[in-house]
Amino acid sequence: MIIAEKNESASHDAERRPPTQFIKNILIGPRLLTADAPHQTIGKAVGLAVFASDALSSTAYATDEILIVLALAGAGALTLSLPVAIAIIVLLAIVTFSYEQTIHAYPGGGGAYIVARDNLGEGPAQTAGAALLTDYILTVAVSISSGVAQITSAFPELLPYRVWISLGIILVMTLINLRGVKESGSAFSLPTYFFLGMTLFTIGLGFYRYFSGTLGAVTDVEMMHNVTQDLTLFLILKAFSSGCTALTGVEAISNGITAFNEPKSRNAGITLLWMSSILSVMFFGVTFLAGQMHVMPSHTETVFSQIARTIYEKGSPMYLALLGSTTLILIMAANTSYADFPRLGALHAGDGFLPKQLTYRGSRLVFTWGILALAGFASLLIIVFNAETTALIPLYAIGVFLSFTLSQSGMAVRWWKISKLKVGEEVPQLGSTLRFDPKWKGKMIVNGFGAVATFVVMIVFALSKFRDGAWIVVFLIPTLVFIFFRIHYHYRDLAKDLSLDSFGAPPRIRRNRVIVPIGGVHRGTLRAMHFARTLSDDVTAVYIAIDTAEEAKVQTKWAKWGDGLRLKIIPSPYRFLYEPLLDYIQFIARQRKPNEMLTVVVPEFVPTAWWHNLLHTQTAFFLRLGLLGMKDIVIMEVPYHVGEHD
Repeated sequence: MIIAEKNESASHDAERRPPTQFIKNILIGPRLLTADAPHQTIGKAVGLAVFASDALSSTAYATDEILIVLALAGAGALTLSLPVAIAIIVLLAIVTFSYEQTIHAYPGGGGAYIVARDNLGEGPAQTAGAALLTDYILTVAVSISSGVAQITSAFPELLPYRVWISLGIILVMTLINLRGVKESGSAFSLPTYFFLGMTLFTIGLGFYRYFSGTLGAVTDVEMMHNVTQDLTLFLILKAFSSGCTALTGVEAISNGITAFNEPKSRNAGITLLWMSSILSVMFFGVTFLAGQMHVMPSHTETVFSQIARTIYEKGSPMYLALLGSTTLILIMAANTSYADFPRLGALHAGDGFLPKQLTYRGSRLVFTWGILALAGFASLLIIVFNAETTALIPLYAIGVFLSFTLSQSGMAVRWWKISKLKVGEEVPQLGSTLRFDPKWKGKMIVNGFGAVATFVVMIVFALSKFRDGAWIVVFLIPTLVFIFFRIHYHYRDLAKDLSLDSFGAPPRIRRNRVIVPIGGVHRGTLRAMHFARTLSDDVTAVYIAIDTAEEAKVQTKWAKWGDGLRLKIIPSPYRFLYEPLLDYIQFIARQRKPNEMLTVVVPEFVPTAWWHNLLHTQTAFFLRLGLLGMKDIVIMEVPYHVGEHD
């Protein structure tokens, strides 16, 4: 019997479900129960595809960035590309060590934001959050623009449509991510592993030919720069900082720990080590082969393309497969942001520094508003910068290295705090618990050195790219931090105003005066008047008289249908509608005594089609605007469904 009732209820709900729900189910899937959340987590293999695509894809352009800077000092300076790459790999190891420690210390996720909040204070935490959120938006814009640039290079006739193609890709990725982490991870795993397979195979084949003496040299490429600078320490640091774009995305796993299967910290930590190891191998291999094959920095051909056409033949299936997989991974790199931006936004919102809507989990148990916000901001950047990667790149990387610096500084402070504890002593913090670690000194030195190194990279990058557009991020991050705190102060003040801690007995409402604005006497008017009488015996209908003939009709109908209620007619010789009504309401409001309420009941049509709303005056909406800020005035709408008669 119970089962039959449930089935009948479900059938009834299905019949009442609007057509839009059917379309939504097709696009993003049926609604999931809250209890299904533990089953929507992912394993290490899928986690690598979801959270590592940004970092791994950077090997497609990091070596290019090093060579482009070194070329300013001439072809001889290009031999420094491998030492610079090795230094970057060492920094990667330090950053990886720091985030691996963060993953185990903060199993709830949050990365640099949570570390800075616990150990450096609220200001640095919001700075780290603003930097990361900005970088995630830029990652989507840069990755997709870069991927589309590969497509338009192969098919130049598509160049005028690159913005539309980019926006279309964002739409598809948004819909896939709205289906849930598990489904989006499965969908994006194949392109990621295809890229890894092709790149590692190409590097392996290149090393085999190098050791066998059959590795050829790149031909038909001219160096993009003439000698314009001396080989100075600053130029080497600039090449180092440009190549450090290989580290973007390393922090993603520490922000997304909660997406992994149990044991979450262990699985996330292993995935981080996998990612860094693969990234190091590919970055070293590509840079080494580029040096041995005399690859030249070029505006028209990437390092990947030069290596591939030398190892394979240009236009061969393997050449096309490598470049095709590179295009896919550049586009898929945006998925790292789709995985992390909503989670980080939810953490900020939970702490009261972003709108609370970002904490909402949608029908597929993902942070719907965070995903939509990311798609919206990234789309705006693509439109403003015309999907040009070169215009977007200067905005990139500053935010992520600022977050690296704050994260490692926070971990160094954490080790210093731990050094003050006794064996077995525990001190709870907001996001973790401090416990004594006998190896604190070595860990603090490593994190401190890493913080200095990433800070130097950030400063060099900001100075060298400042005129090219980096100034936007330099000013944007402090502006975002200011906005975050203004939001926080609003929520704090609101909570204080709503608190019952010092609230005595609520005052009794001694009188409720009800005003019903009417535009005529009809069924909707009578329905609103009947409702108003349930609220109070003190009810006044108000009609703004613009036309004398219509005024006479209203008076005649009111005498028949008004049921003895007061009708206040306000002449409006200048044909104003809302102004006389607002003046009257405010006049009555000023006459109130303490503990008296004033309620405005507005008859509202509910038409059969949504666009019919455009044909009506939306009185309640404009009344709210006019009465905004006045105390103890309640505006209520009484719907009358057109076409449904009693």
